[in-house]
Order: sequence, then C-alpha cells, then structure tokens
Amino acid sequence: MKKAFQMILVLCLVSAISGGALVGIYRYSQPLIEVNKKKEVQKAIFTVLPQTKNYKVIIKNERKIYEGFDVSGKLTGYAFVGKGGGYQGEIEVMIGMNPQFAKIRGIEILESVETPGLGAKITSDWFKNQFKKLNFLPFIDLIKGKKPEKPNQIQAITGATISSRAVVNILNKTIKEVREELGK
Repeated sequence: MKKAFQMILVLCLVSAISGGALVGIYRYSQPLIEVNKKKEVQKAIFTVLPQTKNYKVIIKNERKIYEGFDVSGKLTGYAFVGKGGGYQGEIEVMIGMNPQFAKIRGIEILESVETPGLGAKITSDWFKNQFKKLNFLPFIDLIKGKKPEKPNQIQAITGATISSRAVVNILNKTIKEVREELGK
C-alpha cells in the first residue's frame, strides 16, 4: 500500500512540474509567436501588393482589409486574408487585388499543412505566380491536365488537385465577400 502511495505521489509531482513547465513556456512563447505572425502578415501585404509602400487597415464585419498606397499616396489595391479547409487542414492565404477588384495582384500562403511533396506545392512560386494579373470575374476556374486558355483559369498541381481546388475555392469565396463588404 505504501509503495502504491509513493508511486501516485511521484506521478502527481512529475505531472504538476511538467504542466507548470508547459504553462511557463506557453506564456513566454505566445507573445513572440504573435509578433512573428504580425511580421509575416506585413511581409505578405507588401508581397501581394508589389508597388505598395504603406497601408491603412479597414475593419469590415470583423475582417481586416489592408488598403495599399504607393509613395505618392495613390491606391495600389487591397490585401486581405482568406481561410478555408484544404486536404489536411486549414489553409490561410493573403490575397492582393487591384483597386477595381477585377484582377488578382498576387497571393501568399500564410499557413498550410498540406501533404509534403504534393499539396505543399501550393506554396511554390510556380503555383502562386499563376494568380498574378489573373482575372477574377466571373470567378477563378481550375483546370487539370492542360494549359489555361482563358484569363480567369489556372492549372491544378498534378497529384494535388484537392489542395489546388481548396486555394481556388478560398479565393473565390473570400474575394466575393470582400467585394460585397466594400461595395465594389
């Protein structure tokens, strides 16, 4: 009986120390994670809106929309984050649009846990560059096995159609919502 009590006591003590250490590490690292995430978002804004030198934040329906301006103060476009389900988890994409909301200026994948070697190719320059100057209207169309023929089409990643389609669906849904929120 005494041996069982000692084992339980040791187990409780180890659990309490481990739990306390995890809480301490979390409290230490969480502010650092937030700072890094903010830097990543800021870098993505300037990536998807290339001529932008500064931006202003607009909040519509709890969504942050970044309005970009060049050196002379001229509007260069809008950037905002879209989220949605991919093959293995949530995909988070920074989307840059021209001021008229007719063409995509660029995209940047902020977060993705897609399959390494296949779905993870959504972060490749080849895939992301397809979206530069892509017509949004009526919607982005995903095609497989051939080259895009229309100004609103992109080619799916071979072997990662679900991840490719997920990005296109996120873009179509988010751009439509933001257009409505801004009255464009």
